[in-house]
Amino acid sequence: MNASQRITFFKRLQQANPYPKTELEYATPFELLIAVLLSAQATDVSVNLATRRLFPVANTPAKLLALGEEALIPYIARIGLYRTKAKNIIATCQILITQHAGEVPHDRASLEALPGVGRKTANVVLNTAFGEPTIAVDTHIFRVGNRTGLAIGSSVEKVEQQLLKKVPDEFKLNAHHWLILHGRYTCKARKPLCWNCIVVDLCDYKCKTPLPLEEVAARNKIPE
Repeated sequence: MNASQRITFFKRLQQANPYPKTELEYATPFELLIAVLLSAQATDVSVNLATRRLFPVANTPAKLLALGEEALIPYIARIGLYRTKAKNIIATCQILITQHAGEVPHDRASLEALPGVGRKTANVVLNTAFGEPTIAVDTHIFRVGNRTGLAIGSSVEKVEQQLLKKVPDEFKLNAHHWLILHGRYTCKARKPLCWNCIVVDLCDYKCKTPLPLEEVAARNKIPE
């Protein structure tokens, strides 16, 4: 995919969804941080179900720390790796209180120093909470980058560096959300919906999936 095609690629995603946003539900940077910590190897739907119950009870570092690890677990027990996540969340709250006056830090080094926070989580917080033009690469974006030819790399770090280099500056702020939503709902892992893709003509993927037979039949049905 060349530079001109990349501009067209993102212009189409922008036209289809001018104001993309995360599907995680949050009201503050801290709530976003907790939601992203919970989202590792879990769906946004399951995280939202948990935080809808948790945040009305404890949505600040002090309140979560007061709640404690064992009392936190019932709220998140249906999410994968919940015990490890509960431990990390409580430890994170302690650090935020003692080292950052209870606020979520606005720099990568401090974010990545928090328990359970890796580069992807830090990128999400920096981008979504603080408006930094970072691009967090998850499995969806890794797949979309490699499959389309937009950003080819053998690791998430390499794909991230390719995206930061190749995505036009005017699209970098929202690129993360456009790409993750495109991967989640159109450029799916097993059966990408190539026949319903707005950037299909720009994509390098050779094995494009055809329109399903049932959809063909539905579209060709003669009205009564």
